[in-house]
Order: sequence, then structure tokens, then C-alpha cells
Amino acid sequence: MAFIKLHLPCPSCPSSDALCVDEDGRAYCFSCGKSFSQQEYNVMDKDSTHPPVSLVTNNSEPINFEQEGDFYSLDDRGISKATATKFGVRSTRGTDGKINKHIYPYYSEREVIGTKTRVVSSKDFYSKGNLKEAGLFGEQLFRNGGKYITVVEGECDAMAAYEMLGSKWPVVSIRSGAQSAERDIKNSLEFLESFDNVIICFDSDKAGREASKRAARLLKPSKAKIMSLPEGFKDANEMLIKHQQAGFVKYWWEAKTYTPSGVVNVSDNLNKFIKREKKESIPYPWEGLNTKLEGLRQGELVLLTGGTGLGKSSVTRELEHWIINHTEDNVGIIALEENEERTMDGIVSIEADAKLHIDRIRNQYTDEELTDYFNTVFTGKNKDRVWIHAHFGANDIDAIFSKLRFMIIGCNCRWVVLDHLHMMVSSSVEGDERRSIDSIMTRLRSLVEETGVGLILVSHLRRIDGNRGHENGVETSVSHIRGSQSIAQISDAILSLERNQQSDDPIEASTTKVRILKSRYTGDVGVATHLLYDNETGRLSELAGDELSNSDSEDGEINLEFE
Repeated sequence: MAFIKLHLPCPSCPSSDALCVDEDGRAYCFSCGKSFSQQEYNVMDKDSTHPPVSLVTNNSEPINFEQEGDFYSLDDRGISKATATKFGVRSTRGTDGKINKHIYPYYSEREVIGTKTRVVSSKDFYSKGNLKEAGLFGEQLFRNGGKYITVVEGECDAMAAYEMLGSKWPVVSIRSGAQSAERDIKNSLEFLESFDNVIICFDSDKAGREASKRAARLLKPSKAKIMSLPEGFKDANEMLIKHQQAGFVKYWWEAKTYTPSGVVNVSDNLNKFIKREKKESIPYPWEGLNTKLEGLRQGELVLLTGGTGLGKSSVTRELEHWIINHTEDNVGIIALEENEERTMDGIVSIEADAKLHIDRIRNQYTDEELTDYFNTVFTGKNKDRVWIHAHFGANDIDAIFSKLRFMIIGCNCRWVVLDHLHMMVSSSVEGDERRSIDSIMTRLRSLVEETGVGLILVSHLRRIDGNRGHENGVETSVSHIRGSQSIAQISDAILSLERNQQSDDPIEASTTKVRILKSRYTGDVGVATHLLYDNETGRLSELAGDELSNSDSEDGEINLEFE
């Protein structure tokens, strides 16, 4: 319900401007929260200088509208007598000869069924007649359609815009300001659709801008154009008063075709295309991946997958250590299958070229040596840059996302490693694994888009049919990813690890083939590199072309020939 009388004093509380009256005569105070019927309000308002609201319903006898006032130029609004006469707007003058009231007629078809009166001194409105059945202000003047029509937010704006456009193009107004925009447009939709272009020129305040979009959505695609007023001007009438006719016409012709949020007109985006933000990349530790993927980028979700025991943890630790030492960004690590001590051991082991998580090997180093390795990775230039999730075995899904967001927002982590997806799924309260994965992947994607973080996500492969599994070096595909297609669809890049760990050849059993299953950035997929695992140090080294000749035999086994 729209309010037709605003900012009135409340007869029940001290507020001087919180009471409004709607089209049915009911009054409501936004200060004390009390409501009054039309009769109650008129009785309580008897001492007010404002005339009481008088409306008729559909069942009431028609009102004979007295011809109050006459046709004058509206000097207080800068509107000529010719325009006021065109729109049927009469006015009255006080004893000082100045305009003190405007009377705006409202029509249904060709018949006046209501009027709205504006009291100049107080800027209050009151009405009589059945305004609920009325069309837009001025609608009766322009019933034949045409090329352009402009819709504004007030009666004086309509007359002002009509004058500034040279009295050439139709202009109409909604009835009760921004709050009535959708209702009034709907009621006159057939009329507005008869024009080729509907220019919406509501007030430049927040309410007007939002109402413009809501109104535009009601019209057929490409019909609505939203006009923005020059900075410093609230509405069309103000531009007329300040003699800005030329500026108004300029902005009228520059009105932009309305498109829903998320849909852009490409023609308007040349500058955005030329000066778009470049995607900054950091290299991977291995050249084969850089050739295929052209590095790691923030704002992307990279999926690392592979069968059980095929080196996902080794690759993950190499990447964590690499990012810490090759960027100045903060790094967050959430490893759900291990505690924070094992995570720290794994990263420092990369620095030391030794498996420091094994007591036998760790005991070979003094406390001073271990301290040096630790400080190299986690203090000095890296102080306060690495954040690890200490979960104590509790992995509630919402708690994980809360800590993930805290790492990104609170700790300013620009890179996050999350190991692994299916541990999160097991923590979900949903019983359906596929549905849980879809929900988690959507939340992760939204987080990446919102924050621009670079996310490396570890995932498992499903068991495949046949006599050979992934531990025997079977070539992987996107269909092997366990759980849901959303994992592959939402990821920007997918790195899959393949290794025949059961091979009798120790070199083949220790060599991991890295296959790119998806690269949204480059589109380049296929085998990227081979990584040889050193069992003594726990490190991965890339096999160069002169070290490796790779060919796939007919049975799919990988043949490795080393010089």
C-alpha cells in the first residue's frame, strides 16, 4: 500500500514528521508504531492545519470534482502556464499573490476520478477521489503510443521534463513516489508497452535508483532505458529551476538500456577490455607444469587428485614449501588427516632434504640444526606468514569453513592448501555423498570468487573396475574422480597423479606421471611431467627430456628408459 500523505505530526506521540496516511485513509506512525483508522485520524487531526484525507471506495458514489483554482504558471516550480494547462494542473494563490496549492488531476481513460493536492508551504499532499483506479499522471494525454515516453517520479517532474524536451515527447509520472513505482508501472503496463522506448528518470537518491531497476524489470527486454541525472541534481524539476535544459536533454539521450544485474553490454566495455586486470602467476616447482598451465594464479581452484599412496602428500608438501619461499604472501594449510605437528615436520623436511618425521632420521640432527631449518621456513622473512589448522581430530564442516574464512580474511592468506575434500564430506551432516560434495564445492568456489584466494584442493579417485587399479599405473580421467561431477566442473585446473607402484622396476615404481585433466586458463591437457621420488630424502625431482623417454605400450604400461 502506498502512502499519499507523508511526514505529518502524530496526534499520539511527540513526533512531528513520522506519521503517514495511505490510500485507504489509514494512518500509521513510524515513531510510536500506532495505527489509526481514517475516522480516528480525522478526529485526532482536527487541530491540524492540513485538510483531512477524503477518499472514495469502489462502492462509493462518484465525487463531483469542483474546479478549484485556475490555470497559472507554477512560478514556484519554474513551470509555464502552457505546460500546466496541458497537464490540467490548476493552482491557487494566496493573498500575497503567490502559488500556495497545486491540484493534479488523475484520470481513468478520459475521466477525472481523483485529484492530488500539494500544499506548497508544507510540501504535504492530500487527495480525494479513487486514485487506486487511476492511471499514471498525464497518461490520458498520450494514448496513441510512439517512439519515446519518459516516466518520472513526481507530477512537477513530469511537467518539467516535458518542457525541457521541447514539449515533443510524452512524459508521465508514477503516483506516490519511488514506493509506488512497481504497482503503478504494472497498472499501466499495456500503455507503456505501446511505446518503443521507455526512459525511466526517477530521483537520483538511493530509493529512486533502486525503484528504477525494479520498474525496468517489468518491461520487455531492451525497452527500458534508465536515465542518470548529472551529479548534484535530485530530479528533473530541479534541473528546470536551475535552467539546465540542455544538460537534461543530453543526459536523456544518453540513457542506458537496462540490463539485469550480471548482464553487461559489451559495446560499453572497451576500456575494461583494454585495461583489464592481468592475472599474476607464480611458477610451479616443475617446468612441465608451467608449460601446460603457465603457473599458479590466485582466484583459481586447483584440484590435485590421485590414487591412494601415489604421492599426493609429497606433491602437496613440495607445493607448500615452494609457495612459502617464492612469494611474500601468507599461506594457510588445512590438512585434515594429520595434526599440525606432522604438517610442520613435512614442510621443514623439504627444507632439510630429509624425512624429519621419522625419529631415526630426526635423531641425526642437533636441536640447533633443527632450529635453523625451522627458522628458515617459518621465521625471519617468513615470520607470521604460515597458518596451520589445528583441528584436534574435530572436523565439523561449518567449523572448517569458519576457519578457512578466518585464514583468508583474518590472517590474510592469499594461498590455501586444503587436504582433502573427502574428509570434509565425511564431516557433513548430509547422508548423500554426492549432494554433500556439490554443496562443499559450491561453497569453496564462492569463497574463491569472493576473496580471490588461490586454493589447492586435494581429492581422491574412485575405485575402477577391472584387474588393474590406480596403484598399477592406470591412466586417469575426469570420470575417475570420486563423488560428483561438480568437482571437475567447478575446478579451474585438475592435476592427476599416476604411478605403477607395484612395478618390479624400482625406477618405474618411484616415478609419478603428472597428467593435466583440465586447464581452464590454457586449455592444454595431457601428460605434463614425470617426478622421481627419492626414498632417502623424501623429495621429488623432475625428470628432464634427456633423462626420460616415455612411450605407452599397447597394454598401457609406462616404459622408462634412462641413460
